[in-house]
Amino acid sequence: MGRAFWIDQDYDRDRDGRYAVHVRKNLEQFEWGDIAPVRFACAAWRLATPPALNPGYVRWDRRVLSADCRRNTWDGSLNARVTLVSPLPAELTRSRTWWRDRGWAGWQETFGQYLDPTEKDLAHHPFLRTTLLVETPVPLGDLPPEPEGPHDQVERAAERALVVLVRELNALITPILDQLP
Repeated sequence: MGRAFWIDQDYDRDRDGRYAVHVRKNLEQFEWGDIAPVRFACAAWRLATPPALNPGYVRWDRRVLSADCRRNTWDGSLNARVTLVSPLPAELTRSRTWWRDRGWAGWQETFGQYLDPTEKDLAHHPFLRTTLLVETPVPLGDLPPEPEGPHDQVERAAERALVVLVRELNALITPILDQLP
């Protein structure tokens, strides 16, 4: 059993705490004055993942294509939206008559990474790349409180929020990945 998400502290440490520096340089990404930790945690996540930080301070399994945290506008809770690479559904693998000798291709892999087809590939073959979209509430209980402002140890609070988010997302997503080939 692997893990879907992790914090790459070694890479970060080798680069003199680049995530903390990145947070400090991007304080305008945070909004202040909310008693709930959701907005702060979502901003910390955005700053820790591509494209804001590449490679990300938060990394993920190669089958995770994207992972976002969002504030639910209905009740202010925290939601995650994670897109996963998936094999074709069983209904499409039982029979290949639907292929009609068109040379359908699925997910391409290079060095263990799933890639979108190039324009050249698309000019020659049809592609059917299946994904799973996971949209789920994320428990808030252990998230640190939002700092009182940009001078209140924002970097430390952001790192603590990421530890909680990674733990909770692993609990939600890793069992799904464990079921996929």
